[in-house]
Amino acid sequence: MAVAGYICIASLGNPAIYERYLTPYIERGKMKILLVYPQYPDTFWSFRHALKFTSRKALNTPLGILTIAAMLPVDWEKKAIDMNVSRLHDNDIKWADYVFVSAMVAQQKSAREVVNRCKKLNKKVVGGGPLFTTGYKEFDFNDIDHMVLNEAEITLPLFLEDLKRGCAKRVYQTDQRADVTKTPIPLFSLLNLKKYASVTVQYSRGCPYDCEFCDIIILDGHKPRTKTRDQIIAELDSIYKAGYRGSVFVVDDNFIGNKKKLKADILPAMTEWQEKRRYPFTFLTEVSINLADDEELMRLMSDAGFNNVFVGIETPNEESLWECNKFANKNRDLVTSVKTLQNHGFQVMGGFIVGFDSDPVSIFKSQINFIQKSGIVTAMVGLLVAPPETKLWHRLKKENRLLPDPTGDNTDGTTNLVPKMI
Repeated sequence: MAVAGYICIASLGNPAIYERYLTPYIERGKMKILLVYPQYPDTFWSFRHALKFTSRKALNTPLGILTIAAMLPVDWEKKAIDMNVSRLHDNDIKWADYVFVSAMVAQQKSAREVVNRCKKLNKKVVGGGPLFTTGYKEFDFNDIDHMVLNEAEITLPLFLEDLKRGCAKRVYQTDQRADVTKTPIPLFSLLNLKKYASVTVQYSRGCPYDCEFCDIIILDGHKPRTKTRDQIIAELDSIYKAGYRGSVFVVDDNFIGNKKKLKADILPAMTEWQEKRRYPFTFLTEVSINLADDEELMRLMSDAGFNNVFVGIETPNEESLWECNKFANKNRDLVTSVKTLQNHGFQVMGGFIVGFDSDPVSIFKSQINFIQKSGIVTAMVGLLVAPPETKLWHRLKKENRLLPDPTGDNTDGTTNLVPKMI
């Protein structure tokens, strides 16, 4: 059905060669695909120490590899290993015909280790996800056989078709945006969901804002693309039928990017679903601070079971907000906005950045005071970095202020820019 290698079978005139490439797969009838999610470093992203107080092994399910698995042919054998939960054994790698590796930038060290192990065992590797999409040129093609980049709904079918014909290319890219209404339900069955503090789903991609330091608009665009009500309900059904009960993380970078659809369609449907099942889930998500301006939306989210929101506060320094074009946070009392969200039943987590050109030396004390005054229970504070191809990256490149690529771990004290603060 599908073949490995780089010779385009369709172009071969020799039946013997054709049969030699196809026979192993014809006899077995299907491919074996191992999907690997590398380990996070000991950072904000892992919550490794906090998880010791629970029975959970990792913070969130790896939504990317579960969604990719659902896009592969149904008759292929699939196995998923999240290295934050389980060990990756050599026998797992030996079992597979192809190893798919998907990762964020913060996981790059572990991802490279996985790739090296696969190559030592002569297994072909397919790389995808944010790490490879934004930094694929940093990886040696002698180690990674294929890069399936950007949005997999577009690039993965192209790779699979070429693989079937025996002429898969090195890199698959696109500047198009996928129609997320056609994204399949992730294969949650590949993992034990009870080992996770939260199960992840995605409702939308894209953010209407234009923050200078953010690469979300590079990866997903400005215009929020949303799934349908039926898709969201089907995903909740799938998680529920798997026996999971607890926290569900809607991983959108800005869940409220399309407020009208949320109010009229999605949130009422989620509330109805929850009520019929006596609220088996609580939801958390990421939002912009202007949620605090919309009384109706806060009420509808609370009714649906949202009790936790992550907000990009970034900085209490107004000049720095203007510098980075954090539009939603400008000209407002940020502490009052946080208190408004808390008073509507939301526990507020906050993201904070230090290192803007406009930051005074006192910014460190100001950040501490803000966090304490606002009552934000979980604060992610990190140094400013310039992700590749962002507006910040291009500005600093012109100013000759870029350093080697960042680690992706915004709490390890490193950055990839020369700050103005001395």
